[in-house]
Amino acid sequence: MATDQETPGTEAPPAGEPAAPESAPNSSTGGGIKAWLPLIVTIITMPALAYVTTVFVLMPRMRKAVAAATAAATNSTAAAVSTTEAPAAEAKPAPAAAESKGKGNEKGKDKEGGGVNATLKEAGVKITTDGKITVPLTKILVNLSGTMGSRYLLTSLTLAGDKQDFADQILNNQAQLIDLASGILSAKTIADLEKPEARTVIRSELKTVFNNALGSGTVKDVYFTEFAIQ
Repeated sequence: MATDQETPGTEAPPAGEPAAPESAPNSSTGGGIKAWLPLIVTIITMPALAYVTTVFVLMPRMRKAVAAATAAATNSTAAAVSTTEAPAAEAKPAPAAAESKGKGNEKGKDKEGGGVNATLKEAGVKITTDGKITVPLTKILVNLSGTMGSRYLLTSLTLAGDKQDFADQILNNQAQLIDLASGILSAKTIADLEKPEARTVIRSELKTVFNNALGSGTVKDVYFTEFAIQ
């Protein structure tokens, strides 16, 4: 009697039960790609949409807004200039009048206060009781002649005049006047300065050289406010 041989490891299905179908191919791969497809499309198209929106929508609007603001500012500036031109032209003579008044004060006496203005007052300019204007030349230091530089003379001068612009003349030529005075004083010896009439002689010499530089009759008097030999 023949017997059916079974393959080792293979078990026959029970009688009356259908055989199990073969496993179907795995469909998870196709389903996963379809699920991510909308997101992939969105990521790819977003930069393109942003570029198109910026170039064709936002930038034209911004250009229009800037052009409108620039035009408004230009119109406003032009209107402001046109409204201020006429008053400015009418006000021009005023500074000229103020300038001429300031120059008048600088040239000597202050008409309102009867003295000198603040600028000249700071330079030491004063007015004497007889109406003369005085201007100081201070600290003129020179080596005396014949002393080999071992002896020197320190002087301070005050110049007086009656011209309206006397103070301006002295201050504008101060360096020249000090140089002229130094030349006169440095030529003196100890013996010259010890003479009784020494200051009178030096005063006359200084007055002469000053008037030669400034004009005849400009300096009326020369006063020594300091005269020290060391």
